[in-house]
Amino acid sequence: MSTPSAATTATTSRWRALTHHHLFWPVAVLIALLLVNVPFTPDFFAIKMTDGHLYGSLVSIVLFGSPLILVAVGMTLVIATGGIDLSVGAVVAITGALTCSYISDQADQNALSGVFLAIGIGLVAAVLCGLWNGFLVARMGIQPIIATLIIMVAGRGVAQLITDGQIITINSEPYNLIGGGYWLTLPFSIFVVAAVVAVTVALTRRTALGLLVESVGGNAEASRLVGIRSRRIKIMVYMFCALCAGIAGLMISSNTSAADGNNAGLWIELDAILAVVIGGTSLLGGRFSIGGTVVGALVIQTLTTTIYTIGVPTQTNLVFKAVVVIVVCLLQSPKFRAKVFGAKGRGPAATPAPATPAADAAPKMEVSR
Repeated sequence: MSTPSAATTATTSRWRALTHHHLFWPVAVLIALLLVNVPFTPDFFAIKMTDGHLYGSLVSIVLFGSPLILVAVGMTLVIATGGIDLSVGAVVAITGALTCSYISDQADQNALSGVFLAIGIGLVAAVLCGLWNGFLVARMGIQPIIATLIIMVAGRGVAQLITDGQIITINSEPYNLIGGGYWLTLPFSIFVVAAVVAVTVALTRRTALGLLVESVGGNAEASRLVGIRSRRIKIMVYMFCALCAGIAGLMISSNTSAADGNNAGLWIELDAILAVVIGGTSLLGGRFSIGGTVVGALVIQTLTTTIYTIGVPTQTNLVFKAVVVIVVCLLQSPKFRAKVFGAKGRGPAATPAPATPAADAAPKMEVSR
């Protein structure tokens, strides 16, 4: 029987290492979803330059997926501490409502001072919502799903009160730049997302902050006993998550030039959680992956685009999305892969030999007399 060569063995090892990487299956599914669109839209990968701006399906996916990427990045750190934040959708609505409401009351909606002040008011409100969530979770000991459910329900009502139950429309070119403008031929929101992701990666991977977050998520009590201020870490991540949701709220309201307290950011928290899970971060807390979350968010947005491209009925698109998410999660499960793929190709040589008592026995120390 011929033995495998060294080159074959090395190739097999590299392939096994590649398939076991936490980003392999999310990226593979993302590529598969992109390719599915080609038969229905032959120029799906085409990118055109019109009036100095880049247009195309790929650009649109990143553009419309930018708010979800931001919310998912903030959600990643919350989940890494063993928590969850269901209030991000309401924070999106509150931020957009406050910002657009202030701009609409200005005599000159294009004045930079008024726009910057409106953005500051909206983001401060978002951070305060995160502070409240962190206080309830870290200081009061309330379960995260219950603590954040408060703002999820009440926050949507607050946004409705701010807008008086109406859709506030504005006409501000500086504000429109955030979610609907272009810079250097690309949508400006892409640069905002890139900056937030870069800062997050720098803080969590180039400093000790990421390790502290993972330690709190792994065992908060043990972290506290070794001197880590786990409560402060939890409050910080909830504030950061709310800040990301606030920036997403600015993008959404800017892109539509309107604030809708009822529908803005509706159910975005569920897509954000799915994006985090698809990216390989465990809901139990501990280790997390910002890159995986970005890929997961792109998978969700590409899936939404694919649903409309292939003509799936709108009443069944949520079911279609759930099926794809389940498939991705199963492919990421080591146990599932071991049962489905690992069982194939195993011969007698792969079966471990039964251990002999002599091999199992611990070495004994001989004492000379």
